[in-house]
Amino acid sequence: MSRFLVTGGAGFIGSHLVKRLLAEGHTVSVLDDFNDFYDPAIKRANLASVSEKIQIVEGNICDRDLVESLLKHGGFDTVVHLAARAGVRPSIDFPELYLQTNVIGTFRLLEAARQAGCNHFLFASSSSVYGLAEAVPFSEKLPLPQTLSPYAATKLSGEHLCGNYANLHGMRAVCLRFFTVYGPGQRPDLAIHKFTDLIENGKPVPKFGDGNTRRDYTYIDDIVSGILGAIAYRGKNFDIFNLGESETTTLNELIATLENALGKKAVIQQFPEQKGDMPRTCADITKARELLGYAPATPLSAGIPKFVEWYRGNKKGGHQE
Repeated sequence: MSRFLVTGGAGFIGSHLVKRLLAEGHTVSVLDDFNDFYDPAIKRANLASVSEKIQIVEGNICDRDLVESLLKHGGFDTVVHLAARAGVRPSIDFPELYLQTNVIGTFRLLEAARQAGCNHFLFASSSSVYGLAEAVPFSEKLPLPQTLSPYAATKLSGEHLCGNYANLHGMRAVCLRFFTVYGPGQRPDLAIHKFTDLIENGKPVPKFGDGNTRRDYTYIDDIVSGILGAIAYRGKNFDIFNLGESETTTLNELIATLENALGKKAVIQQFPEQKGDMPRTCADITKARELLGYAPATPLSAGIPKFVEWYRGNKKGGHQE
């Protein structure tokens, strides 16, 4: 069994991963700063059921002394770096915060891992790096000449840093481009959770543009299985994989699916398109299927009812045991 450091391990994706790693018998430490991007109590609740089985270190990934000490003394086999300032729209308002956390923080972890002799590093990237790419579905081989937001730029920068450390220091670094992850425990600011809450309570749902933007929505269990496949991957020292569902859904279709699952009609509040938003995302998952054994099993039609069931059982927010 292995020793893992999961940064951002109290968050949505991180807490699901932590529980899967524990179930497989691994030793897990979590580094999380429990910031107020959304209610920190939700993050603490995410790990409540396993808090006695793991080490939880509260701190910032940009804190060089903390990160170096943790890696030096942790004896970790693998770092799974999920911590980040998330979200396209807030990154436009606070670009420096995103650059500091997502770029410098990633560098701090890579450097500390190198110093500690931990040569296995997984980095959570994002479908947002594809920007205005027109070739659909998005392949990892696509050139990426332009991102559309500071958030996307920081994720692409993180990928490049991982590539540097693989090339210069022989580190095994794998970057995973997540495509719009949802499911039980999803962050309350993300569309599916936010829209569910608004429709359930009869409040207006903000719709930006004509509703024809398309997203590749990926269920959390599929994402975690993809991460586990990447952990086991022993191919090239540096590699990049898409983790998506490989199906796209328009905003209008998403709202209709939520209406159906909730048994309620949405009250739509119309807004113009927002700067920084990608017109569509769609993952080519051929590479992940072949090399990671990645096989997403929960289409949106099945995942949304599961999410609604969780939501109605946890109306005050919270976590999935």
